[in-house]
Amino acid sequence: MTSPIHAYTPGTELAGKVALVTGAAKNIGRATALALAAGGAAVAINTRSSVAEAEKVAQEVRAAGGRAEVYVADIADGKQVKMMSEAILAKFGRIDILVLNASVRSEKAFTDLSYEEWRLPLGITLDGAFFCTQACLPSMLANGGGAIVTLGGMQSLSGAAKRVNGSVAKHGLVGFTRGIAREFGDRNIRANCIAPGTMNTTRPAGRAARPEPTGIPLKRYGEADEIASVVRFLAGPGASFLSGQSIQVNGGQMMF
Repeated sequence: MTSPIHAYTPGTELAGKVALVTGAAKNIGRATALALAAGGAAVAINTRSSVAEAEKVAQEVRAAGGRAEVYVADIADGKQVKMMSEAILAKFGRIDILVLNASVRSEKAFTDLSYEEWRLPLGITLDGAFFCTQACLPSMLANGGGAIVTLGGMQSLSGAAKRVNGSVAKHGLVGFTRGIAREFGDRNIRANCIAPGTMNTTRPAGRAARPEPTGIPLKRYGEADEIASVVRFLAGPGASFLSGQSIQVNGGQMMF
């Protein structure tokens, strides 16, 4: 079976909004930037190092009639995030939507992890959430509200062998999301977390091929655009009463 989504339906539900998508050069981040742009938002495409790929995403958005700019920054670095947010505000005048997608994945036995390797996913996922949200909230509050969407994962609840550091980071992101939703809900800030299942995304060199999806009721892996379509929904007016949730998008692989 294949994904039923092939192209994003053009819309205007996000017209006048500006979205920052971290880690938007590839895979789910790229798909999210395209989905939000299809909804009418101007998109700030963040990358730490994949500049050429990020520029291609921006070109895709512009070719479809949208607005997009690339911003190079390591979101685990507060100074770089501050400079990035200031540049976005100077260009677009506001930030309404923040999608915290950037992350790093590695597989290594816990007993072999160095402290630096332990800290890497925590820095990008949790410190990045801290720095980016603090940088974007003032604009959201000044403009009467905003939407924050974080990208977690099933491993935040199930755990994952040889990915203890990543599981901790993703679990922490759920708590971060709910804390923001509680603290700023009365000012029309909505925050939700998406937990993707096993995705049919580009795998790093050297990683083993995925096995057949026998444990997924839909009998296939997910596609990046299927996550992006949920991000677009959560960022828009259709999700105006939805906040503080962790949404499993996994084809039934994990049910609650």
